[in-house]
Amino acid sequence: MIKTKNTKELQTEKAYKNLDFLNSKDARTLRILSEYLYPKKQLEEEKVTNTIVIFGSARAPSPEELSSKEDFNKGRSKSLKLAEYYDATRILSKRLTEWSKNLNQEDQKYVICSGGGPGIMVAANRGASEAEGKNIALRISLPFENIPNPYVSPELDFEFHYFFTRKFWFSYLSKALVIMPGGFGTLDEFFEILTLLQTGKIKKSLPIVLFGKEYWNQLINFETLVEYGTINRKDLDLFFLTSSVDDAFEYITSSLNSK
Repeated sequence: MIKTKNTKELQTEKAYKNLDFLNSKDARTLRILSEYLYPKKQLEEEKVTNTIVIFGSARAPSPEELSSKEDFNKGRSKSLKLAEYYDATRILSKRLTEWSKNLNQEDQKYVICSGGGPGIMVAANRGASEAEGKNIALRISLPFENIPNPYVSPELDFEFHYFFTRKFWFSYLSKALVIMPGGFGTLDEFFEILTLLQTGKIKKSLPIVLFGKEYWNQLINFETLVEYGTINRKDLDLFFLTSSVDDAFEYITSSLNSK
């Protein structure tokens, strides 16, 4: 407490309550640490130790959204394709959650985790919610993705400022990944995980489903990477490419059952 010349008492503010300081450049380390410690606390309280992470486009419409658009015929074929991936995501997420809940465990062993935004991310949380399972959203503070996701378990809904802390939580508890068609963000997440696996930075077994053969084969010629020697052929075994929900479900569950 400080006394002025006028003997007025000024209450000093504790540093950890000073928002100007906490939001300053000097306190960046504290903010980064908070984005590690708070999710850690919540996940431990909810007994979440294993996740199945689903990545994909924020622009994929649900079938309901597609049918309600006035410009339904404009760009119909592309929108229909994305809507099909939305529905495949929802169905796969629901089946994986139902499977997890039926495992011989006291708690739901594998929890669906998404980026918490629109499109494929909503579909992932929606499928888990339809199976009455808990599910996670790791949202990033972006103005064009700041849309409420009604299917997320409220106690497992996180918002991040830093991409790298968000990506840490995507990978840290993940036991399987599903990569649906997506844009730059999805590609970034997919290739970072591949790089960590290829270089041995991730040492655990991590089955990865690359879903949507037509999309991925048009987008990336993986054989070219092998042909030029920039990757080894065995690196293509890091993921499983399919367009079948049944095959994706079987690949993930059989991989996890064998652990």
